[in-house]
Amino acid sequence: MKKNTAILIFANSAEKEAERKTFLSSDVFSALNHQTLKTVEKSGIEYFHFSEKNQVGSSFGERFSNAIENIFNKGFKNVITIGNDTPHLKTKHLVDTVHQLEKNDLVLGPSKDGGFYLMGIKKEHFNKETFLKLPWQTSKLQKCITSIVTSKKLHIKLLGILNDLDVLEDIKKILDSFKAIPKSVLKILTLLICPQKEFFVDLTINFKKTFFAPNSNKGSPLIFA
Repeated sequence: MKKNTAILIFANSAEKEAERKTFLSSDVFSALNHQTLKTVEKSGIEYFHFSEKNQVGSSFGERFSNAIENIFNKGFKNVITIGNDTPHLKTKHLVDTVHQLEKNDLVLGPSKDGGFYLMGIKKEHFNKETFLKLPWQTSKLQKCITSIVTSKKLHIKLLGILNDLDVLEDIKKILDSFKAIPKSVLKILTLLICPQKEFFVDLTINFKKTFFAPNSNKGSPLIFA
């Protein structure tokens, strides 16, 4: 299945993202872009990155739809789309999506704002006209997609809900969660909320590495290297 599936990283450059989301700096997006690529490469799935340099269209919906169509035109039967603003996205989400597409028509990773952080779709169910009409970048997107899929009697698999970074408040929600987050991203996000915490972030990281060995507790670790 992997050879029939490609990942589409639909994410602008760090500089462009910082222009659009002014509450985050280009340094933050550089870290997020780096982590996203690292996560994708670990999956072993072929991937394509569409930034503002090769996106085509005047609206988000057009650019996103054209990018998906472009991947399908390369001969792939399935496309898994992700962005660069979900720090909790793991390689296992991508690999699980590949397996779920074997028995489902659509896989959706819902975000808490009503959108999605991941979508796995088969070529046979991709309708560009329908995609262009979706309420992109609104809180209605997830429900609208689910409604369309249900009306067509297709099978949809929902992954766990995650937070993405759309507004400043999302940073605190991500930091307050108990889900694992890469050390580099954890540090840079923490400094945005409270710059004077840099020393304590380093101290916490070192403490956890020293005293919390693997499988020492049943909860999820806060960070990983």
